[in-house]
Amino acid sequence: MMILNEDALVAIKNIPNNSIDLIFTDPPYWTLNKWREIGTTTRLGGNRDENKRDTSKWFKTIDESELFEFMCECFRVLKMDRHACIMCDGQTLKWVLGYAEESGFNYYKPIVWDKVSIGMGYHFRCKHEYIVLLDKGKNRKPKNLSLSDIITIPMIKGGYPTEKPIELSKIFISEFTDENDIILDPFMGSGSTIIAAKELKRDYIGFDINEEAYKIVEQRIKKLDIYTF
Repeated sequence: MMILNEDALVAIKNIPNNSIDLIFTDPPYWTLNKWREIGTTTRLGGNRDENKRDTSKWFKTIDESELFEFMCECFRVLKMDRHACIMCDGQTLKWVLGYAEESGFNYYKPIVWDKVSIGMGYHFRCKHEYIVLLDKGKNRKPKNLSLSDIITIPMIKGGYPTEKPIELSKIFISEFTDENDIILDPFMGSGSTIIAAKELKRDYIGFDINEEAYKIVEQRIKKLDIYTF
């Protein structure tokens, strides 16, 4: 079990081949900068007026070439007949699908996360995101065959920016892994996937280049250790 305050694209290169049982992550896509520039992400320092933008609140994003490099690394570290779950939105879906195929993955399908509340934007605002389910090798069926491809879990409001509900990653961790399997989240943010893995008695590896995010995850792990002692 390990979390590191490091760049995902650097840290993931130190993970051995074919050693991870499940990847569940939400990369910081370059498209986020578009929303910042038109002022729909004020919590992240975005503003239409570039003089009013607070870059100290911005995430470091990855570009198209870095996404491809990342997908190749995900394929390398994942065990055979296992899954990578990559979150994205409608704008980045085509990139994830294209690079997944180029890096060796078999594409299964996108799962829709219904967030209940609408997100950023000015019209046709997003009320959902995708979880692209990718296979390395054979498709491994979930334990519960009656699951829908639409998952309805309310989004987190007022938390860490772009924070995901623990219950969301728990579904995939529960369905595709067993106790003591290793879960990887290279862009762990505030640690929802890490905490989900820990609560389900899985081992975990998580990275984040943001020091604030790393400290949040560190504290969440410590609190969980205290309450489950």
